[in-house]
Amino acid sequence: METALQPVEAYPRRWLALAVIAIAQLMVILDATIVNIALPQAQAELGISDPDRQWVITAYTLTFGGFLLLGGRIADYWGRKRAFIWGSVGFAAASALGGLANTGGTLFAARALQGLFGALLMPASLALLTVVFTEVRERAKAFAVYGAIAGGGAAIGLFLGGVLTEYANWRWCLLVNIPIAAIAVAMAIPWVPESKAKGNTRLDVPGAVVVTLGLVSLVYGFTKAATDGWSAGTTLGFIAAGVVLLILFVVLQTRVSNPLLPMRILLDRNRGGAYIASLLTGVGLFGAFLFLTFYFQQTLGYSPLKAGLASMPVTLGVFISAGAASQLVPKIGPKPLMVTGALLATAAMLLLTQIAIDSTFWLHIFPAELLLGLGLGSIFVPLSNLALIGVGTHDAGAASATLNATQQIGGSLGTALLNTFATTAAAAYVADHMSPTANPRMVAGEAAVHGYTVAFFWAAVFLAIAAVVIMVMVKARREDLPDQSAPAHVG
Repeated sequence: METALQPVEAYPRRWLALAVIAIAQLMVILDATIVNIALPQAQAELGISDPDRQWVITAYTLTFGGFLLLGGRIADYWGRKRAFIWGSVGFAAASALGGLANTGGTLFAARALQGLFGALLMPASLALLTVVFTEVRERAKAFAVYGAIAGGGAAIGLFLGGVLTEYANWRWCLLVNIPIAAIAVAMAIPWVPESKAKGNTRLDVPGAVVVTLGLVSLVYGFTKAATDGWSAGTTLGFIAAGVVLLILFVVLQTRVSNPLLPMRILLDRNRGGAYIASLLTGVGLFGAFLFLTFYFQQTLGYSPLKAGLASMPVTLGVFISAGAASQLVPKIGPKPLMVTGALLATAAMLLLTQIAIDSTFWLHIFPAELLLGLGLGSIFVPLSNLALIGVGTHDAGAASATLNATQQIGGSLGTALLNTFATTAAAAYVADHMSPTANPRMVAGEAAVHGYTVAFFWAAVFLAIAAVVIMVMVKARREDLPDQSAPAHVG
């Protein structure tokens, strides 16, 4: 998105356009979490193994994060309204494929296609808002709505996933996107204006393919570690191939005339710190939701709806701290809030390592979830400001998209890695505790919880590293922050 957006004068249907964009944005955001609650049922019905179950999450977040920058460029040059409409149609079609899947492989492929079309749809939505709202105060209101949906989408996804799984079927967690997309497209045709960027319209398709293949190879290597071991040739081979492809991507970006990710965006100290922190925070966020879902339903015996409601304290904490942070960032700057947030999230994960097979929700889980949400919200709001410090107009879109992509990619890599740690730890627990006199069902239940606590511990490690990165790399002060009317990234 290097070319500056060309604003139009006070588009008369701009608030109707905002409603259309908000509907599509909600669809894309909630799909990152709506299948979490449905995952235990989908895994059982389709016969998906424990090491492979993470692909339901990572197939979506990998293609979404890997193609997000390319999707933004395509929307700019192909036409943002056209990209919005076709992205919505493709997302709905992929959702139909997933909802009708009869094998795990088909479900994984559908989720990957959802991520691909989401990577076209989301940047088009963001660019359309910037084009349609030209007055500073109105633009700030529009992006506040956009940011609130981005932050609340995860919670809505968990709740809606619980309702659909319990009262309909897990497949409706995907099929529900079809009517939502149909409404968005029907409203977009008369209400959303078309716009394009001018200038060099060449696309760095090889860059997008290389970076996504590198990330997929890394995730597959992490998955193979759960079944073959970390020292196995297949594990090391895929991890090494992923590293090589990611290095190749960086080399390509320095040599092509139209890079997907200009290196000047990454090399700024504050932005670099923001992107690394976003990547590491994604590990904790996605990891917490995945393993809490299985803990609620398979260990505590919660219904899907109750499991969705039990996950809401995280989002409650995010809303509380995000609201406070938006007021505090202009006064004290981003660094103190981000460090505090990362430490709070780390503490929350450490609290979750203390859960047991018979823990109670209000005493053991609610405090940790609320603390995690307070920490994450304190990180998200300053991140959007840091990503835009010192960025020229021609790089603003790429800088914002990169921030979103790092969180998705962090979630992808973290989900795969933590799932491997969890399944490996659970298998080792069974091997150590199974005996002729042991109760197999009890040992299996305790092993699963042990696996979850190991995953929470490593999530805490990644969040603690994020705190260190922020302390060392972020030097921005409150006077360095960009105009607050800039697009916000929340969650």
